[in-house]
This record gives sequence, C-alpha cells and structure tokens, in this order.
Amino acid sequence: MENTKEQLKNSVGNVEAKTFTFAEPPGEMKLESGVKLGPITLAYETYGTLNSDKTNAIVIFHTLTMDAHAAGFHQGDKHPGWWDNLIGPSKAFDTNKYFVICVNVLGGCKGSTGPASINPKTGKPYGLNFPVITVNDMVETQRVLIRDHLGIKKILCMAGGSMGGLQALQWAVAYPDEVASVIAIAANARQTAQQIALHEVGRQAIMKDPDWKNGDYYGKSIPANGLAVARMLGHVTYMSDKSMEEKFGRKLFDKEKFGYDFSHEFEVENYLKYRSENFVQRFDANSYLYISKALDYFDLAPNGDLAKAFRNIKASFLVVSFTSDWLYPAYQAKEMVKALKSNDLDVSYCEVQSDYGHDAFLVEIAGQAHLIQHYLARIQREIKK
Repeated sequence: MENTKEQLKNSVGNVEAKTFTFAEPPGEMKLESGVKLGPITLAYETYGTLNSDKTNAIVIFHTLTMDAHAAGFHQGDKHPGWWDNLIGPSKAFDTNKYFVICVNVLGGCKGSTGPASINPKTGKPYGLNFPVITVNDMVETQRVLIRDHLGIKKILCMAGGSMGGLQALQWAVAYPDEVASVIAIAANARQTAQQIALHEVGRQAIMKDPDWKNGDYYGKSIPANGLAVARMLGHVTYMSDKSMEEKFGRKLFDKEKFGYDFSHEFEVENYLKYRSENFVQRFDANSYLYISKALDYFDLAPNGDLAKAFRNIKASFLVVSFTSDWLYPAYQAKEMVKALKSNDLDVSYCEVQSDYGHDAFLVEIAGQAHLIQHYLARIQREIKK
C-alpha cells in the first residue's frame, strides 16, 4: 500500500530498519549480572544526515512496548513510526538539522537480540536461557553501536519518554563526557514499589498462562491470554481517570441494556480487548518479562542520595512531566530536578497540564514540540559559543 502525499508531508518518508552485530565470541559482552552475552544484534533506524564533524546527532529512546521505528513509514505501512509527529523536517526533532537515531533495546523482539533470538550454542530460541538485563546493559550496547559503529563521540541530545527517559538519564550518568543534553519526559530516577508491583502483576499473568511453558513456547501456541491481560493492565496505567471517563464513561458496546453476563458489555472493556489482541500479534511475551524486569532494577541512586548520583553529570536538562500522570507522577520529576540543580546543572522543568495521563507524552504533541524546539535551539547556540 502506497502512502498518500498528505501522509508523507513533513515526513522522513519511507525508511528501512538497519542492524549491527557485535560481541562475537570470544569477545562477548559482560552484562551487569556478570553473565556474558554474544553475539549481540541491535536493530536501529536513522533519520536526517550526520554532519561532517558528527556533532548533530540526537538519540531517541523508545518505551517498553515500542521499537526502533520512531518515524516515517516502512514499505506498505498504513501508519508511521510511534513518534512521527515529533521527528521529521521542520518538526521538533528537525531532520533538516539533526541526525536522529532510534535503537531497539537489548531484550526486545523487533530485530535486536532478545529471548526470541536463536541461541548460537543450542540452535534454538533463548527463552529463559536469555540472561536477565538492566537499563544499564541497554545503554552499554547502544554505546557500542553509536560510538564504535557510527563513529559519534558526543551526542547533542538524548531524549525519550517513560522508559526512554530512563535510558537517557542512564547515559548522562554513565558517560557524562559523551552527552551534551538530555530531554527526559514522564520519567524518574528510580522505579517505585507501585511501579514494580504493577509490572509484577503483568508478569504473573503471562507466567500463569498454560501456554507460556516456562518460556519455551516458540514454534508452539503463544501465551496470548496472559500477554493480553498484561497489556490491559499496562494500558490502564497509561491513561488517567478523567481521560477514560471522557472517552468511555459507562457507555455500552453494541447493546442498549445490560445482558447480566460476563461478555464485554462496556465500551471500555471492548477497547481493552481490542488493544490487547493487537498487541499480542506484535510483541513477544518473554521480551515483556525481561524488559519490565529491567525497568524494576532501575535506580540511579541505590544509596538513596540522588544528588550524589548526579554529581559527575555535565549535560543540560529539559525535564517534562504531566499533571494527570499517576504512573510517573510529577513529584518524581521534581525530585530529579532538585537533585540536578543541587549540582549547579542547567535544568529547565515544565509540568504540562494534561488529562491524558502517562500517555500524554505520545498525545500532547503541540506543547512538547514547542518546548523541544526552543530547548534544542538554545543548546546549539550555547555549544557554538
């Protein structure tokens, strides 16, 4: 199916996923757990042109259930990449100016090495033989791609929402000399007990599905029911009470009165069913387990001193939160801002009024675009000075 002229307007157009493989035995990469992994393949996409001195690179990080396809169209796609409204010519991440990179994380299921990948030692999918990973492991693999393969020594900006923001923060802490600026949206510096609990409920839904088979379901029936329930729970956490009330209320689906049974009677029930069924077709259940666990391990200040954890950072920051986001509430962003400012870092903070909950970073495009454009323009001016 060809894309229309309207769809391609201000778009990066048709794009292709690329891959890079490294850590070939005996040079496997040592993960944070101490386990060695290799070879490792990362899928990634790029938009725009890298300038001659390689100083205009921006890295966009995706969320738990997204992938490297952040903008443009794959051949035959009806819909563009997940942040297409912000990435492209004359958009917030202007590809006329910047070279934008998005990498599918280690542990993912859209081209990067993960539990569904073939284990070279057995010739079969890793399943639960895949090592447990962390956000830091994701960053270490991304650094090999960006620094060693693409030859970019310093990133103009690391940017992302939700889990994407966590990766950007990890980069700034781990490699302060290689990051000029960070845009962290709907993110925090450590996962809370509530966030861990919500992830665990989703994982248990998957692992209690008889078709999960202790992670060894490849080539067999997938644990669709468990993964669907995990997605339903996740989707509820991404919305707000007000946005759900306005969108669904107590409206019934395809009927005028209650049936007094357990069918999907309410519109909100049918919506969750629809979203979860689509998700099951595109995402691997084991990847959901591994990536959500990596999020749970995330804590930039395990000793509790966030200001100390940020002591070596050199980047400037734009931190954005949303008033109705109860999954990553604004107070967590404010704690992070306070710790950054205590180190005399350049920090801009904006709490955006929104009824869309955590999903606001994917929906409130106009407001974010304004903030990002002005912030990046200022960063470039200051670097030139």
